Amino acid sequence: MARILTGRKTVAAVAGGAVLAAAPLIAWGTTSNASDTPPPELTAKGASLINDKGESLFGKNVNDDRAMASTVKIMVASMVLDKKNVDLDRKVPVEQAYRDYVAEQHASTADLQTGDKLTIRQLLYAALLPSGADAAYALADTFGQGATRAQRVQSFVVDMNAKGHELNLGKTKFDTFDGTGGDSSTPKDLAKLAQHAMENDTFRKIVKTKEYEGEAPAANGRTRYYTWTNTNQLLGSYKGVVGIKTGTTSKAGECLVFAGKRDGKTLVGTVLNSKDRYEDAAKLLDYGFGTDDAKDMKIRKLPSDAQSD
Repeated sequence: MARILTGRKTVAAVAGGAVLAAAPLIAWGTTSNASDTPPPELTAKGASLINDKGESLFGKNVNDDRAMASTVKIMVASMVLDKKNVDLDRKVPVEQAYRDYVAEQHASTADLQTGDKLTIRQLLYAALLPSGADAAYALADTFGQGATRAQRVQSFVVDMNAKGHELNLGKTKFDTFDGTGGDSSTPKDLAKLAQHAMENDTFRKIVKTKEYEGEAPAANGRTRYYTWTNTNQLLGSYKGVVGIKTGTTSKAGECLVFAGKRDGKTLVGTVLNSKDRYEDAAKLLDYGFGTDDAKDMKIRKLPSDAQSD
């Protein structure tokens, strides 16, 4: 949501490493808290949960390709933040093409206004919190190589795939910067990507933010104030959740990449094509932490003017 002001702002399973014949789709791992806990039943068609060592605690169809929707933007952010000496305070002008793309694709938006100048840091918030395809477009256009916008965006997507190869995301394919194309991944690959992204301090700070408020120079010389609400409603609903990213399309269904931290233990998980991604994620976190909080969880409500994704 954007507004312009002239003055002050008023404004998946096995216990203990033994395979259970009755659950062939469940991957195994080791976690002391979950060792005597039966694996959760999920609505998601694919899911994964790993610990901070990258060990699998739970898996459901972990190697099956699925549409990944806006979780693609995790890679977009990593592409930027992994660059050496990246200037997060560099200002980028908003092009009309970014807004046109949102309208054409009916994509989620940060409502960036043409001619405003936002920093790279702000564009990362805009891409990850309200899942702004306009912000993701701006980042791809800024960091891609080429004489034209189309060439720059295409080179950025090529680099996304190269980065995926570098991270050993063997079954992940990026077609776009926002997940509106044939982008696909697996629960296992997405969890691995998320764990990599969470190694970056700036990424961690952004994805655990429920709401961001900032200002930017507007095209008419005034000041624009932006407010972005995180579409991840697991934040503030389940104790210890620290991110990460939602994604929804008709093809992908409800998707969520999430992370939780308790007692020094950090878990990262994914649920793809879920009928209730937040309940599924909470069940997985309960399983990993050895807790029983999902049944009493109350989902944080979003403002009426917030984006949904």
